[in-house]
Amino acid sequence: MSFIRITKQFTFETGHALYGYDGKCRNVHGHSYKLSVTVIGQPITDKTHVKYGMVIDFTDLKAIVKEEVVDQFDHATVFNKNTPHVELAKELELRGHHVILVDYQPTSENLVIDFAQRIKNRLPQNIQLFSLRLQETESSYAEWFAADNL
Repeated sequence: MSFIRITKQFTFETGHALYGYDGKCRNVHGHSYKLSVTVIGQPITDKTHVKYGMVIDFTDLKAIVKEEVVDQFDHATVFNKNTPHVELAKELELRGHHVILVDYQPTSENLVIDFAQRIKNRLPQNIQLFSLRLQETESSYAEWFAADNL
């Protein structure tokens, strides 16, 4: 039986700031992120199964990524909780803003690592996360591949 990769794409808006960075991204700003999630598995061969021929129903994959990433990060501002940005985060939260504090610098590279773990934990046993691509701008993105992280 062949292994097949399927990909679903998502978009969401997230703000962040990179504490200690020496460029413009030290300021609070946002991105229209595009996340491509690719999983790999074998299509269901049981002809009586309602999802016969599918690796995973795109709707099921969408639900996982939506719950683990999109619903949590869309229109949120992400800060490293181990920096003085915690004070700004508290002020924003007091004013009703959705803030996420993480234990890493919220770069595209670190976000994609976080997203990979969140998604992997929710996939069915017979489906593996193959790769993620997190596009921050039209010309800049970070990629995560399972093969690079064995």
